[in-house]
Amino acid sequence: MTIRDIAIAKLQQLPESFLPEVSEFIDFVIQKHQSKIADARIPDDMAKAWAQWFEEVDRLEVTTNQPESEFKLQ
Repeated sequence: MTIRDIAIAKLQQLPESFLPEVSEFIDFVIQKHQSKIADARIPDDMAKAWAQWFEEVDRLEVTTNQPESEFKLQ
């Protein structure tokens, strides 16, 4: 019996009320591993370039523009 067969056999023994929780957990595990795969695909130099860009943007001075003329609603 494979691990898949064992897991399916356990699922079949669970009460119906447990299945939504099991399904959510399966979704969580899938998402967790997909995130790791996606992170592994980003080359180090690209990650460093983006990190540098964010650092530079964070250092930019933010100024507010003053109105050029007074506009009044009547």
